Amino acid sequence: MTSEAPEHRRRDASATKAALLRAAQELFTERGFERTTVRDIADRAGVNQALLFRYFGNKEELFHVVLAAESRTLIAEWPAEQVLARTLARMLDPDTGGVQDGAWLAALRSSGHDGAADVIRKQWGQDYTRVLGSLTDAEDADLRVDLVLAWVVGLGLLRTVVRKEPLVSADPEEVARLMLRAASVLLERVDTDPVG
Repeated sequence: MTSEAPEHRRRDASATKAALLRAAQELFTERGFERTTVRDIADRAGVNQALLFRYFGNKEELFHVVLAAESRTLIAEWPAEQVLARTLARMLDPDTGGVQDGAWLAALRSSGHDGAADVIRKQWGQDYTRVLGSLTDAEDADLRVDLVLAWVVGLGLLRTVVRKEPLVSADPEEVARLMLRAASVLLERVDTDPVG
């Protein structure tokens, strides 16, 4: 009987962490960092908010984990040349209204908060900058990557937050094709075929 109790607790801890991550990702995507409270996350996950502090430390650390999980999954699943095309495909997916890649939308909605903006800079600096930077041999690779990321963030902002036309109703594959062609000027090894 005593050997089952620790295993049961481990499974519950794992399930609780997963529920907190899922709830946090949904709420950060819907509301942004500042308008999401620890209580909101815990309520949506169906757990006591003390567990969020136990497993993640604080809301900023949880935000970091949410961003890291999505970007690392994308980066791990695809070769560097296709990461930008895959990111755009997820952002522009018409079946999800552009919210399939919740990390990007959560970042957009949270960028006005100093702590969240710092997490966003660190996360993109660690993951996307490294991967996208590998697509050019130029001496100013970091600047080139930042310009591409600025285009992607601007696309997300205008399309999903501002809801600017004609971008909102534009064909996602055409938007991706144009973005990838523009990005290939700066990152010469980027795959310019949109994911359709």
